[in-house]
This record gives sequence, C-alpha cells and structure tokens, in this order.
Amino acid sequence: MTVTIYDVAREAGVSMATVSRVVNNNPNVKPQTRKKVYEAIERLGYRPNAVARGLASKKTTTVGVVIPDIANANFAEVARGIEDIANMYHYNIILCNADKRKDKEIRVINTLLEKQVDGLLFMGGAVTDEHVQAFNTSNVPIVLCATTDEKGVIPSVDINHEEAAFDAVNRLIAEGHRSIAMISGTLQDPANGFARYHGYKRALEQAGIPYREEYVRNGNYKYESGIEATQYFLSLPERPTAIFAATDEMAIGSIHALQDNGLSVPADVSVISVDNSRMASMIRPLLTTVAQPMYDIGAVSMRLLTKLMKKESVDHAKVILPHELIVRRSVAAPKA
Repeated sequence: MTVTIYDVAREAGVSMATVSRVVNNNPNVKPQTRKKVYEAIERLGYRPNAVARGLASKKTTTVGVVIPDIANANFAEVARGIEDIANMYHYNIILCNADKRKDKEIRVINTLLEKQVDGLLFMGGAVTDEHVQAFNTSNVPIVLCATTDEKGVIPSVDINHEEAAFDAVNRLIAEGHRSIAMISGTLQDPANGFARYHGYKRALEQAGIPYREEYVRNGNYKYESGIEATQYFLSLPERPTAIFAATDEMAIGSIHALQDNGLSVPADVSVISVDNSRMASMIRPLLTTVAQPMYDIGAVSMRLLTKLMKKESVDHAKVILPHELIVRRSVAAPKA
C-alpha cells in the first residue's frame, strides 16, 4: 500500500503539519524532531507526492526544455549547462526533442505548458507567430536559449551570430583568400542561417570582395549537406580557395569531400566554421572555428529563468555572450 504523510506522522509521533514542514525544509522544526521524522520516512519508504505538493503551492519545481536535436553535441552541452543550474536551484527539467520541426516544437511547447511547468526554455530555429501564440497561452516565464525572436521581446541568451561569421570570414581574408564560398543554414533560421549569412556578406563587402551567388549553398546543418555543397563548389569553373561553413558538422562534411576528391586541406582549400564542437578537435586537420560558449548559454539561460520564475529584478533580459576564434590547422594562405 502507498505510504502517506499520515503514516509518517503516526510512526514519528508528530502531527502531519510537522511532517509537512520537514519535507518542505521549513526551518521552524527542532533538530531532534526533524531527525525523528527523517528516520520514520526512511523506515517506511515514504516519498512526498509531487503532484499534491504542486497543487497546494501552485508550483511544480519543473522546467520544460525544448531541444532541436538531442543527438547534436552542441545542444547536449547546452542541456548540461541548464541541468547543472537547475539542480543548484532545486528544479527538475523535462527535456523534449523537437527534431527541428516547427509542428513538433509547437506541440511540445503546448504539452509542457499543460504539464504546469514553472518555466520554459526554448532552443530552436525561427521563433514564428505560431511559437509566440503558443507561448502566450500560459503566464509562466519563457527564455529563448541559443536563439532570439525577431522583435527582441522575449528574454533570450545567445551569441552575436553575425559577428561570429564576420570574424570567421575575416580570418580567411586576412590569410589572403578572395574566392570564399559559404555553406549556409536555412535563411529562415535567424541565427545559424540568416545572421551568419549576413556576417559572411558583410565581411566580403568590407574587404571589397564581390559577392558571388554561385559561391553560396544552403545546407541543413548535417554532415551530408556539407559534402553535397562542396561537391557543387568543386564542379564550378573556378572553385573557391576557401569555404566557410555555418556549422562544424557541415565543415567536416566539406573537409571529407575535399579529401575524397584528392585535395588537401588547407594546402588546396581552407575550411573554417562556427561552433567549436568536440568534433572540431577530432577531425584531421584540426578545424579552425569560432567557439560558442554552449555550456554557458545553457547555464545563463537557466539562471535568467530562475530569476523570472521568482519574480526577481532582471537588468538585462537579452543577454549576448562572447564568442572566440579558435585557430587550428584547417586554414592557410591560398596557393600563389
């Protein structure tokens, strides 16, 4: 039979109110009484009913997290940062994978809100009107994690993706490259796609390098799309001397495509990207990339959410964390 708070109170010889105070860490309990209640809980194997406690306090101490791709190492690192801070503030997380599909993202958001989570962290692509409509169906705080909304209204934590791409392409330009291709994400994605594409274009424009439409291919962030885009670049009458990929995974696909075609990286073609995932230091040559502080993005997002859930004052609801260029061995000067 299920052990109840009444059973614990009887076993410990105290009132149910005293057991409740002990379970909820109320300081107004004598140490000797607290010890007696804990011993009774251990003997009986009592577990507090989280649902009942949530109904009483109108808090569930749970946070919903929508993650685009649970298999992606970057998002896994963000989730680790979220969980570490959640544990610190005694919150549990419900992690939901959305497969980078808008219909599934909306469904998952609604499901988490129906579960009466105390707050929601959303990692995804474009924040559309449908997303905002789903967010507005609940009055719990919401923080965008590693993404932002177009109007900048919803609290968010991210890097400046345009500047990250700008710095990556400028590294290629500094090495002497002028024929620079890009493997972009979807331009409907405000961060990995649209913003990084504009950073690429701005770097070319600032250096006086003409923009060439045939030097840009849209990928889907996956390894295979890096291969496909690079095969296309190699089929052009004038192949690029350098490739900027919007993500490490596409960059690694690009490096393998170049090597499979008998070309050397970086002697024949340089490759650079944004992310600094673990794979960047596992590929050969080691990948030069712009590092996103993925763990910190998760940790800061969760800390911001805890402040909002506790109705604490927040100085900055839109947080931009710094990025860093990590120079390795996949970039060199073009052949004369």
